[in-house]
Amino acid sequence: MSGDFFFFFGVFLFLLLRWLALLFNLLAFPRLRPRPTPPKPTASLLVPARNEAENLKRTLPALLRQGALEVLVLDDLSEDGTAQAALEAAGNHPAFRLLRGAPPPPGWTGKNWACFQLAQEARGEVLVFTDADVLWEEGALGGLLEALEGKEMVSALPRQEVGLREGALVAFVMNGLLSFLPHPLLEGLRVANGQVLAFRRAAYLALGGHEAVKGEVLEDVALARRARTYGLFLGGGLFRARMYRGYGEAVAGFAKNFLAVHLKNPAVLLGSAFYHLALYTLPWFFGRWELGLMGLLERLWVQKALGGPLWPALLTPLAPLLLLPVYLLALLPGRRWKGRKV
Repeated sequence: MSGDFFFFFGVFLFLLLRWLALLFNLLAFPRLRPRPTPPKPTASLLVPARNEAENLKRTLPALLRQGALEVLVLDDLSEDGTAQAALEAAGNHPAFRLLRGAPPPPGWTGKNWACFQLAQEARGEVLVFTDADVLWEEGALGGLLEALEGKEMVSALPRQEVGLREGALVAFVMNGLLSFLPHPLLEGLRVANGQVLAFRRAAYLALGGHEAVKGEVLEDVALARRARTYGLFLGGGLFRARMYRGYGEAVAGFAKNFLAVHLKNPAVLLGSAFYHLALYTLPWFFGRWELGLMGLLERLWVQKALGGPLWPALLTPLAPLLLLPVYLLALLPGRRWKGRKV
């Protein structure tokens, strides 16, 4: 038999594993449900914000409607009027406080330092860190608190909102988790999403908080690996996030942590690039239409299951090619994000 037979038989086996993981997760991946917030507020909602003026205009009012003990926004040395936008969006809401961030000390990433400052100021028994681009729906805090019962830490995967320019890339990277591994393995590996992280305050302090992971780009995963009890949930019904606006911004944003995602190992990173090209692009180039359709249908089902638009999945054969600049930039030194070196 020819070499290409064995190659594409291997592609078939990997696609089959992704289908099996997807089918399992459709049945077993826990989902957050909207719940009323307890009458006695116990949670601090903490938002690190660097150059997030436009996002906060949209997301801060929804946070203030959650019924939290307090909502703290830290202006992390922004250059776009983030502080003023936050004050205007909050109005005179009694739960709101605006904090002015200090420059990060040596050895700290900017986000970890911002989160550390927020935690120092927070008064809640539960600490919830959420990105400024995450829109919280009604009942989101109650659902998150219910998920946290009996655990030290939980993380939620929001529904990813996308535009035409970055949609194929963002959907391919973020939503592929649903068909990558079965949920117990994802949870066991402490896969986490820093867009929504909730901790019991005592547990957060016991595991060292953000100070313990101050230099980590993937602080969410690093914190989850320190927690004894952890939960990973689908939160698409309660949280929506618009991570990037435009292809260039998406490439720069993913490149800042892609090497860390791949175990800080360039060989693993390059292997990932080949893996995705082999599964989703090469079958179309070599006339293996059945394998091409197998990968395309997998991604269409992922999109449908997560409640997002279907059109990004139709671009699946192109997505690994669109990802190549991300892999390249991830290997280069001097990566920057929002004006800071990563």
